[in-house]
Amino acid sequence: MKLLSSFIIFIFPLVFPCVILSSKSYQQLQLPGVVGPESLAFDCNGEGPYVGVSDGRILKWKAANSGWTEFATTAPHRAREICDGSTNTTLEPLCGRPLGIKFNPVTCDLYIADAYFGLMVVGPNGGQAQQLASSAGGIPFRFTNDLDIDPNTGIVYFTDSSIYFQRRQYFMSIATGDKSGRLLKYDPLKNNVTVMYNGLSFPNGVALSNNNSFLLLAESATLKILRFWLQGERTTYTPQLFAEMPRFPDNIKSDSKGEFWIAMNSARGKIESNKKTAFCEETAKPWFLRDPVGVKFDVNGNVVDVLDGNEGNTLNSVSEVLEYGGYLYTGSSVQPYVVVIKA
Repeated sequence: MKLLSSFIIFIFPLVFPCVILSSKSYQQLQLPGVVGPESLAFDCNGEGPYVGVSDGRILKWKAANSGWTEFATTAPHRAREICDGSTNTTLEPLCGRPLGIKFNPVTCDLYIADAYFGLMVVGPNGGQAQQLASSAGGIPFRFTNDLDIDPNTGIVYFTDSSIYFQRRQYFMSIATGDKSGRLLKYDPLKNNVTVMYNGLSFPNGVALSNNNSFLLLAESATLKILRFWLQGERTTYTPQLFAEMPRFPDNIKSDSKGEFWIAMNSARGKIESNKKTAFCEETAKPWFLRDPVGVKFDVNGNVVDVLDGNEGNTLNSVSEVLEYGGYLYTGSSVQPYVVVIKA
């Protein structure tokens, strides 16, 4: 891992201007000829990170002197001579494209949301992933995107971003105002999938709260984070607004304190100053004058940290921010590396 430069992590109080916490060094874990480490995960032994990449494989980071090794594949009849090392999006339906990944901390199985092959799982030793579900309510998945797991029940919550457009056509889903996205859950005891909510505009990242009482969902096309209550008197699958974002939100990851890192993947510097969100109205300057690529919220929707990209290329197209073991790991749908920042 090569030391490159430094970024700044900001802590935002409820009243701006922001306070600079400290300057943080970062490292890059360069991928072996592929791109797009969309999502990151660590296994039950704390090893990793694991990432899904452009050629349909799940890779595991071993160490600086060993680099990346293959852990799993998703496509059932994947042709290695065609797929290995591919960055060609037209080959994704053949090779697979794993997006959201998460280890079940109880079983140590890795669950995978593959954009083309649906919800999948592979055991702790890796290998060929098994397809668990490819449709719900008689409608096939077209764009399986992200997931999270309730360790108490094994239920997997996941998103299907569109029933019309596949991943390599994602821009059309947003440009046409497509509202066919779905929030779903897979029950391993019943081996079935339930549609929890449909009519969503490009549902993307999902994350459970630490006590599993609610779930957050990124509705990317509307720049909103929605909350679905799963337990207690407020249990309802009708979404409530949790936060409005200044850029397109992508994956959501909770940390050990129960706070949520939300990545902002697109539209760096392109949000118009008249774009109104509740958070923008609290700021001294519009968000686009700074460069937030990740925002951390507490359970009440208050911003507690912001990861600033410093208007550089290294943190361009951040798809996920995962806080683990004192470090921030950032994924990307297009970059050929994982960024590691000391938290």
